Amino acid sequence: MSLRIVVPSLIAAVALGGVAIGGIASASSSGTPSGTPSAAASAAAPAKPTVENSAARYVAPAGGAAGSLTFTAKVTDASGVRSLKVLAWPKSSDLRPTAAEVATAESATCEKSSARTSACTYTLKVTPEEAAELPEGAWNVSVLATAKDGDTTFVPEAATFDVPR
Repeated sequence: MSLRIVVPSLIAAVALGGVAIGGIASASSSGTPSGTPSAAASAAAPAKPTVENSAARYVAPAGGAAGSLTFTAKVTDASGVRSLKVLAWPKSSDLRPTAAEVATAESATCEKSSARTSACTYTLKVTPEEAAELPEGAWNVSVLATAKDGDTTFVPEAATFDVPR
């Protein structure tokens, strides 16, 4: 069981992976979480980071070689981007990670595209042993974007992907 995927309070859920040889799954989503303020409301309040063009791709281990999970997203904030925390979890587990739990997850690598925008990528190697222990089906990726000014945006389902058998 890999502690890299599911935060310590969620360890019982399992780690990421899949058994299908050569299996590839990907999905994407764009925009910020539902409930994001409208443009009119945003003008009155300081803008929070936005997470857009998010996508997850899972490649199952094959032939004894490791597989991978890759998550990418564009994160924008007027003050710049400090970090993007990433947590993948199986939809069948009925877990609903909170922003506080995702805050303790691993960070994506974010490269500045401009003063306000960063392209963020999280890649996780999945060994055949890890993959053998994991549930098949739909998985979610939750993220927590943090701006340089300290503002945060939590996206509970930034992307989904399938782990095939």
